[in-house]
Amino acid sequence: MIDISIKQASVVDQSCDLLVLHLFQGEKPLEGAGGAMDKELGGLISQLLKQDQFEGKLGEWFIFSTLGKAKAQKIAVIGLGDRTKFDLDAVRKIGAHIIRHGRDAKAKSVMTVLPGMGVVDFSTREVAEALAEGLRLGAYRFHAYKGKSFQEKEKLDVKQVIVCERERGKIAPAERGLVEARILADATILARDLVNTPSMEMTPKKLAEVAQSLAKRGSGISIKILDAAKMEKLGMRAALAVGKGSQHAPVGMHLIYRPKGKIKKKIAVIGKAVTFDSGGLSLKPADGMMTMKCDMAGAAAVIGLFQALPDLAPNVEVHGIFLAVENMPSGTAYRPGDVVKAMNGTMIEVLNTDAEGRVTLADALSYAATLKPDVMIDLATLTGACVVALGEDISGLMSNDRKLAERLLLAAKQSGEGLWELPLFEPYQELIKSKVGDIKNIGGRSAGAITAGLFLSHFVNKIPWAHLDIAGPAYIEKETRPDVPYGGSGSGVRLLARYLQGF
Repeated sequence: MIDISIKQASVVDQSCDLLVLHLFQGEKPLEGAGGAMDKELGGLISQLLKQDQFEGKLGEWFIFSTLGKAKAQKIAVIGLGDRTKFDLDAVRKIGAHIIRHGRDAKAKSVMTVLPGMGVVDFSTREVAEALAEGLRLGAYRFHAYKGKSFQEKEKLDVKQVIVCERERGKIAPAERGLVEARILADATILARDLVNTPSMEMTPKKLAEVAQSLAKRGSGISIKILDAAKMEKLGMRAALAVGKGSQHAPVGMHLIYRPKGKIKKKIAVIGKAVTFDSGGLSLKPADGMMTMKCDMAGAAAVIGLFQALPDLAPNVEVHGIFLAVENMPSGTAYRPGDVVKAMNGTMIEVLNTDAEGRVTLADALSYAATLKPDVMIDLATLTGACVVALGEDISGLMSNDRKLAERLLLAAKQSGEGLWELPLFEPYQELIKSKVGDIKNIGGRSAGAITAGLFLSHFVNKIPWAHLDIAGPAYIEKETRPDVPYGGSGSGVRLLARYLQGF
């Protein structure tokens, strides 16, 4: 665990293993803290940067040993990129770069300053928070199954980061930013851990137990457990059908957060919770199953969010709902051609058992709608079609409410999570009409992400609703951001937190 703090001090006077300074692209000489340290060293930093042809591109890194000429054992300069494009997301990336390069430099104590202050149109608190988010999320590694050799390497990790700030008035707001960054990062890390845990352990029962652990005295969180018998009584035959092929019984969870103050809105957040997706009898190819432990990433995001809610204390009542199932092939598995009845009475023709997420969400959304919330939002690793359309770094957004869509897009920008809106194109409803039941669970290859969203729209009962297809960014196989390492990303946790804080 990294200790991150802020201190009223000049970097020139402080001892550390590594001091990190900043420089915008194409801008010389060093200013502020960098300029002060350069002057202390007789212009050495400027000379070395010129010699190395350092440009200052975002994340570009230059490091050297001070050989005892400064209190810092090593000094690094990191590029901030183009000044005109610098924003809070760049600050997050800077934080992650610092922690990763600090690890490579075998620095246990790192010192730096708030990057870009006076350039970006953001407060001290916001910059400190973004920096700390990047530091914490960039430091994440899932090592529960690593051996002793890795544990030895861990001893070389950065243990402490101190942010130096000379202005006394900026200390308190920066400290508040560091606190909120820890809350959001810890919630995201919980979601990452849940996704990264192998499905042999992260069964529906285990996922439910993690959710139950959040209902602590004084947290404002309560919980309702929907075991298979209760799900049957409620008429959740769609979700139960998906889980029929597994030895692990389905289980539903209903988390409830009620703030102490006045409640402004009631929000329902629903997560897809398929703890492993083999495709069922419509079996996936072997390569397609390798990462299917991530098919419960929507539920993981809901659990992560609820861990953060008591500390963030938004003035909204939040209901977190997921129906955990495992989609497996066996003699008891549901079959292509079966017709299952959802909780709201809709008859679903199952033509492909690998389009199971929308079938389970049919009951989860129907259940959420009975609560009569002001807003419903679901998160699901739903379609490969969304990955084809938007790539692996961007989630798809579909909504029946313009204001809700705009607020989620704003929250995505604030949290640094990629989100792009796709249309709920009503004429495509024809593609999922069934000749046997009411609707079918696949609509063909064309517009697969949209037809999946349209399928879900049958279960929201005209309540303002948004669907987030997180199939791309939920599980990272190719790292494109320093704050999102390989594996589960925790996609959606900070986005939803920002959305709820907006009330």
